[in-house]
Amino acid sequence: MRRVLALLGSLSVAACLAGPATAYQFDPFTREPVGPAQGFAPQASAIPRELVSFSERFAPGTIVISTSERRLYLVQPGGTAIRYGIGVGRPGFTWAGEKRITMKREWPSWTPPREMLKRRPDLPRHMRGGIDNPLGARALYLGSTLYRIHGSNEPDTIGQAVSSGCFRMVNEDVEDLYERVRVGARVVVLR
Repeated sequence: MRRVLALLGSLSVAACLAGPATAYQFDPFTREPVGPAQGFAPQASAIPRELVSFSERFAPGTIVISTSERRLYLVQPGGTAIRYGIGVGRPGFTWAGEKRITMKREWPSWTPPREMLKRRPDLPRHMRGGIDNPLGARALYLGSTLYRIHGSNEPDTIGQAVSSGCFRMVNEDVEDLYERVRVGARVVVLR
C-alpha cells in the first residue's frame, strides 16, 4: 500500500509539472484555432516532460538540445532543467551549434523551402497555421536559419530522427516551452 501511495504521489508531482493538456477547436471554414475544445482527448506525449538535475554550465533560460538523446533541456535556476522529448533531423540533416531565438509564432503558417520541395515535390507550396500544419501549435525560429523548434501534427515522431533539421515537440510541450522562453534566448545544439 505504501508503494502505491508513493507512486501516486510521484505521479501527482509529474502531473503538476506537465500542466494541463489542451486540445483546440477550429473554425471549419478557415481552419484557424478558436479555443480549447470541450470533450477532446489531449494529445499524449510518448516522452513525458519532467524536471531533472542539470549542469550549471549554462545560464537559466538557455535551451540545450541533445540530438543524440533526442531531448531538449530548458535550464532552470539551482542546477535543474525541464526536459522535453523531441524529434530530430534524420541522418544527413543533423547539425550542432549555437543560435538565438529570433521570433516566436502561434499556429504558424508553413512554406516548405526550395530544397525540401526538390526532395518532396508532393508537398504543398504553402499551408496556413492550424491542426493539420506540420509546424503545430507554436514555432520558435532559430537565428536566420530555416530551422525551428516547433510543434507537430505527427506526435508519434517525437523521439525519432525524421525531420529535415528542425526540432519537433508534441503541441502541449511546445506551448509550455513557448510561454517560458523569450526572443533572444540562447539555444545550444549538441550532437
